[in-house]
Amino acid sequence: MIELTLPSGERRQYKAPVSGAALAREIAPSLAKRALALMCDGELKDLAHEVRANAEVKIVTREDEEALPLLRHDAAHVMAQAVQELFPGTQVTIGPVIEEGFYYDFARAEPFSSEDLAAIEARMREIVARDEPVRREVWPRAKAVQHFRELGEAYKSELIAAIPEDEEISIYRHGETWMDLCRGPHLPSSGRLGTAFKLLRVAGAYWRGDSRNPMLQRIYGTCWATEAQLKDWLERRAEAERRDHRRLGQEMDLFHLQEEAQGMVFWHAKGWTLYRVIESYLRRRLAAAGYQEVRTPQLVARALWERSGHWEKFREHMFVSEADERLLALKPMNCPCHIEIFKQGMKSYRDLPLRMAEFGSCHRYEPSGALHGLMRVRNFVQDDAHIFCRPQQIASETEAFCRLLRSVYADMGFEELRLCFADRPAERIGSDAVWDEAEGALTEALKAMGEAYELNQGDGAFYGPKIDFYLRDAIGRQWQCGTLQVDFNLPTRLGATYIGEDSARHVPILLHRAIFGSLERFIGILLEHYDGKLPLWLAPQQVMIATISEKADAYAHEAAAALTKAGVRVGLDLRNEKIAYKVREHALAKIPLLAVVGEREAKTQSLSWRRLGSPQQTTQSLDASIKQLQTEARPPA
Repeated sequence: MIELTLPSGERRQYKAPVSGAALAREIAPSLAKRALALMCDGELKDLAHEVRANAEVKIVTREDEEALPLLRHDAAHVMAQAVQELFPGTQVTIGPVIEEGFYYDFARAEPFSSEDLAAIEARMREIVARDEPVRREVWPRAKAVQHFRELGEAYKSELIAAIPEDEEISIYRHGETWMDLCRGPHLPSSGRLGTAFKLLRVAGAYWRGDSRNPMLQRIYGTCWATEAQLKDWLERRAEAERRDHRRLGQEMDLFHLQEEAQGMVFWHAKGWTLYRVIESYLRRRLAAAGYQEVRTPQLVARALWERSGHWEKFREHMFVSEADERLLALKPMNCPCHIEIFKQGMKSYRDLPLRMAEFGSCHRYEPSGALHGLMRVRNFVQDDAHIFCRPQQIASETEAFCRLLRSVYADMGFEELRLCFADRPAERIGSDAVWDEAEGALTEALKAMGEAYELNQGDGAFYGPKIDFYLRDAIGRQWQCGTLQVDFNLPTRLGATYIGEDSARHVPILLHRAIFGSLERFIGILLEHYDGKLPLWLAPQQVMIATISEKADAYAHEAAAALTKAGVRVGLDLRNEKIAYKVREHALAKIPLLAVVGEREAKTQSLSWRRLGSPQQTTQSLDASIKQLQTEARPPA
């Protein structure tokens, strides 16, 4: 007898194996029509899957969270089927689900055009309307390799040949003729997919991600459970594109990137001012929180990276150089260098916790196709810090860091945070007792602060658990910036010790932590969050004084000098242009305050103010303006 337990707690018994489809029909005919898949003991299965032992089961419908990855996976298959129906001879390679959508890589001599995407999407809707059955088949390896090879699918046959001998060769047949290698699961028919999908763009991608391999064409798409969800996502995407920090950076004259220095930023004067304002703010906050700021070398010999383990684990992402017959690497992270500073001189338990911070310039080799404005670069500065502490100090240091991070994010305009606690992974170092202590300390600190958090099971670093902090921007996107990681490994590898209360040597616990992560990336997030309309204290140019005629030039210089002396960042526009033109231009550059001066303002020693985004104009004396701006433009304490 097989006993199946439903989500409601109801138990049903069967004398023979029962499929998900049969179970759905038995529960309710309406459920059978909406059913997409079967959840069996926490694992997603096809509806055709037969349950042969006692299990907890659930019929998955479009309303369930488990449905979305399944829908997106089927959308990828339907797209590949549509491509091969429209463009015979095109080879399919891989098509995974990704965040908010899917893609499929194709080998085709001619590039796909925007008109091709429209045609592919239309054919996808035809395939959905045909409501073709989807069936799973298990094939012998040799048959599968031979079949796809005869079809001219060299990439697919290569994938099949690489599957481990102990794994089944699972083929999904869509309709009568089209099929693909896939582990599944899949929907029971193409009609269950619905039409809440959209093809987005075409990009290049190397086969297996290796630049030595052929270039393929990758078609990206998105898929949602309902048309309303798709519409909402497309609107948010359009808003995100409108707020693109690369466009804002050009309009605001902040930075640019160019081919001669891929993934590295050319900061213009205004952009570098913004950078220094943010860096100076955080430097003050770190000093007040008891951090010591240090500076470490850019080029470090291979020997240190070998001892730390980074040469083995991270070598492909490192830029290397050679001097004096030694191999050196531009540092991709700061932690080994901070440990080398800690090791200088004897440390006592009384010196701990020792908080060491650095605005460390790091270099990492990122594939050129992955580079994206300020968000993904090859040279960036981390607001990096490492806390050397004793085991019993993990909880208190975690609590202090969380308070600091929340306060900093609030000052930057981010109030909503999501915390993810990642515990021990399957592959790890250290004893279970040590992991118990570290995980207990982190969760204890979170509970003591009343912090809600999600469990990201098994996603900790191999050396210890971690907390990742996700902020939410103005259009609902989440960005993981801050992190706190507990490390029992690196201090041991590099020989860091302190003298304990027992007069014996002990290895300190190392807490890796960052608030912004990368300053470059955080500035990109800030620009998009505010749509370039930065708070006055952050704005690289806070005030622009624009003259109506040259008769006001002398007074404009005088007012600019007075505001500058008061600590306000001021620009002057004395051009022989109409004031309406100047107003539009400076609004496009997102300057928060525009002071218009003419003969009247010069006579009365006043300024006529226009705030960005407001049609109103107010007039105020120069002295009163200075007093107000000294308060309004002051950075948070």
